[in-house]
Amino acid sequence: MPAKYKVTLTDDERQVLTALVSKGKAAARKLTHARILLQADAAPDGPNWLDAQIEAALNVERTTVFRVREAFVEEGLEAALNRKRPTGRQYRKLDGAQEARLVALACSAPPEGRLRWTLQFLADKFVELKVVDAIGRECVRTTLKKTNLSLG
Repeated sequence: MPAKYKVTLTDDERQVLTALVSKGKAAARKLTHARILLQADAAPDGPNWLDAQIEAALNVERTTVFRVREAFVEEGLEAALNRKRPTGRQYRKLDGAQEARLVALACSAPPEGRLRWTLQFLADKFVELKVVDAIGRECVRTTLKKTNLSLG
């Protein structure tokens, strides 16, 4: 079965990969990905190995071969060789002044007809006051937890 992502290396790319592998002075993962690309090369003078052949020869999983092919075809050589940057980092949604306003709002008397503030009601009121464009109740919860403020 032909590979869904066909790797066709240019002469420059092939030289870069060959030099990288021959030096052997890079991360093991990067060297493995370079070897995968060299063996998957479907150019007229390339080996054009199937995924199963690459898997057996380089002792890697077939999904790794597939992901390297896919990254090369869709994003280029650098993306196929290097790790993706982690995207799981959570950045602060509120700065210090906004946090202070949230704490002040939570410490204030609840609106008429309510016994206490709820997280969702605090979030809605914060948006209504135009302090932020949008905020979720989880952000309100973690901010108040950080300040050891209890709504109960």
